[in-house]
Amino acid sequence: MKKYYLMICSLLICLLFLPFSPATSVRAAMEENESLPVSESNTLDIFFLHDTHSHLNSFSTIHENRNITLGGFARIKTLIDKNSNALVLDAGDFSMGTLVQTVFHSAAPELRILGALGCDVTTLGNHEFDYRSEGLANMLNAAVASGETLPAMVLCNIDWETMESEGLTEEQRMLKSAFDNYGIKDYVMLNKNGVKIAVFGVFGEDSLACAPTCVLKFKSAPEAAAATVKEIQEKEDADLIICVSHCGTNIDRNKSEDEILAKTVPDIDVIISGHSHTTLTDPLIYGNTYIVSCGEYGKNLGTLSLSRDSGTDEWQLSSYDLLPITEDVPINADIQEKIDHMMETVDNSYLSRFGYVRNQVLAQNNVIFSSLHDISNVHTEHNLGNLLADAFVYGVESADDFDGHPVDVALAPSGCIRDTFSLGDITVEDVFNAYSLGIGLDGVPGYPLISMYLTGAELKTGAELDASMSDFMTTARLYLSGIHFSFNPNRMILNKVTDCYLVDEAGNRIEIQNDKLYRVVCDLYSGQMLGAVTDISYGILSIQPKFADGTPIENIEDAIITSNGQEIKAWATVAAYLNSLPDANGDGIANVPESYAGTQGRKVVEDSRALGDLLKNPNKYAIMIYAIILIVIVIFVILILLVIKLFKKPARTSAKGHSS
Repeated sequence: MKKYYLMICSLLICLLFLPFSPATSVRAAMEENESLPVSESNTLDIFFLHDTHSHLNSFSTIHENRNITLGGFARIKTLIDKNSNALVLDAGDFSMGTLVQTVFHSAAPELRILGALGCDVTTLGNHEFDYRSEGLANMLNAAVASGETLPAMVLCNIDWETMESEGLTEEQRMLKSAFDNYGIKDYVMLNKNGVKIAVFGVFGEDSLACAPTCVLKFKSAPEAAAATVKEIQEKEDADLIICVSHCGTNIDRNKSEDEILAKTVPDIDVIISGHSHTTLTDPLIYGNTYIVSCGEYGKNLGTLSLSRDSGTDEWQLSSYDLLPITEDVPINADIQEKIDHMMETVDNSYLSRFGYVRNQVLAQNNVIFSSLHDISNVHTEHNLGNLLADAFVYGVESADDFDGHPVDVALAPSGCIRDTFSLGDITVEDVFNAYSLGIGLDGVPGYPLISMYLTGAELKTGAELDASMSDFMTTARLYLSGIHFSFNPNRMILNKVTDCYLVDEAGNRIEIQNDKLYRVVCDLYSGQMLGAVTDISYGILSIQPKFADGTPIENIEDAIITSNGQEIKAWATVAAYLNSLPDANGDGIANVPESYAGTQGRKVVEDSRALGDLLKNPNKYAIMIYAIILIVIVIFVILILLVIKLFKKPARTSAKGHSS
């Protein structure tokens, strides 16, 4: 019990004392410096991207209840070609997000197309590790073997020294060989428009936490960046130092790694900030450092221009813009031809094993599904998450060799949902793009589903993890099938859930028995990340996956579900589920039911500040916290009484004898 008190106290202290250090907005800074002289001979234009996630082609999405087309590297190339003197940079996560990723490990399409765009430098993101060490190594070697022009790759905080002193594992040796073959360096020197530029790369702490299959060790990004910048200043005659960072920014500046980097290493001029999918319409400014981000999937091409007065060494921002990649931007035919050629291999080399082709229509859709932004940022029930979780149940229970044990609960976390569905036709490619991550033990792209058993108490803990902790790790927001719960965001942390129960196929409420085992299905990545989510709660909210007989699952990969000897892939269950839906129009094509147009009571937000609602039904964690607060109050009162007693002077009386 003492351990729980200490952990809860630590958590409360962390939440109550978050430091805040605002950055300067770029517009305010530019207005203050409007009179600064500009020398045309000391200028640099930069184009930048990050988190493009295999979105080589344009794609359709929902905006203001209508379909719009965004992105596409062939359109991005058109804009880049307008300024041949510009520096072109990418900050990682160039892979994992569309069907072309299925040939990532054999053909390196994303890296080769970045080279064709004219990208000068890139770095690795956490999703480049999704296909495990062998997949990443094969991708790098395939890129080199293509003989095509490739971007330089930089990453300065891999801790090879520690790994080598401990003895490199087989996987680490494999990666080191591939890194050496590609020529990955801490930094590179470039010359653009007469400006000598040093570009280095860093990999963040949160990125590593989001890469459960990564076998490499990393130094602290600020520590390694400081050492690299010092080396550049000592060895190179650099006019400008730029960092391509896969660390990211965060609304909580105590966790905003690239803002911490800018404050810790002030000699960095520009940080291209990837990983968090942030769209900064204005850069963040710390001293003389600009932090810039343009959002995900190539929806925008970031551009900035820097100028330096001939009498100083300081660079000033002369322009900054995010250029939308819309249908209005012309397509570069050569780039599109290269992309089309790469996509032609996908049907034969990958989709054929599932019996699909990429343009095959699975269902017609008239439902407005939640946007990708809302899935991660608006903490409530979302219809897209509901559909995906329902699909997992269908995929397991309709498998040819279904084991007969019904699925009690299925869950889909927001971090694995990569796109939403537009109005109209939903194709195989759309489904893959929506749940595209990872690879299984079979070496086939796509995370498989896993099956585990949890106690009823652990199901309630899972609901509390979502309610209390997912605001601190939005990728861990859960979308559910088979379980409903209500929570009040205004209640004490670790005690936000007010009701939690199961529902049967008819929608009837079933009370959860704390000691009973229930079957839970999710994708492999979600299972791998259980430990990280538990860590966020300081181990208080822990979950132990189990087999049907109650024995703990030590290796989560042992829980992978197969059918006819093949892994059941998460995305393929969604495709099969959509294709199984009723044909409402009688045209031979399934239709998404109207029941998905609204909420279904799976996650109810009770936004109340009434005292009774805040205090009702306290769980064991709340009781512990109340007890701690009560003990603190009692101790405080006792101390006050002791102080009063100590300093209170006793009244003095004297008696004198009298005679008469």
